[in-house]
Amino acid sequence: MPRQVDHEARRRHIAAAVWRLAASGGLEDATIRRVAAEAGVPARQLQYYFGTREDLLLGALELLNRDGEAEARERVAALGPEPEPRDVLRSVLLEFLPLDESRRQRHLVHMAYFVRFMTEDALRDRIRDAPPELEDLIAMLLPEGRRDEADFLLAGTTGLQGQMLLGQLSAERAIELIDRQLDRLFAPMDRPADRGL
Repeated sequence: MPRQVDHEARRRHIAAAVWRLAASGGLEDATIRRVAAEAGVPARQLQYYFGTREDLLLGALELLNRDGEAEARERVAALGPEPEPRDVLRSVLLEFLPLDESRRQRHLVHMAYFVRFMTEDALRDRIRDAPPELEDLIAMLLPEGRRDEADFLLAGTTGLQGQMLLGQLSAERAIELIDRQLDRLFAPMDRPADRGL
């Protein structure tokens, strides 16, 4: 009886080779030949599962993001059955910080992709018009759904990520800065009665 092939496992195995190369030397090292060697599979298998090199890079990124989203959902679920919006938002923002080895490796790979997207129009064009789902989620969790604050929080948090990866900022300080912003955004609004009016 022929052995069943787990195609998803094969795709993930190949994607993991892309991630290792990207994290250690950038996407320039992630050629079809180098990825095949890193994965220990024939180059034609990469083409079978992903197609072109561009499709391989984007497919590997999609799998990486899917893994990151699954980890993030687990951490949000650990907050309990009915967490406060502030706690959910804090958990979402902390996903952008390299607080453990899994997140650190994921962010290193994302940095390699960022550089590639800046220099390759074809790759950049394929992601430029992606729907702003993350920004929408952050805005939904904020009081009054402030989209400007959501955009600023996301940009600020990704800036902290880079500083942490470079060793310029400690995890404790990055978390403190995020908490300070959340305290500001979730502070109770002064009502006239509170001011003795």
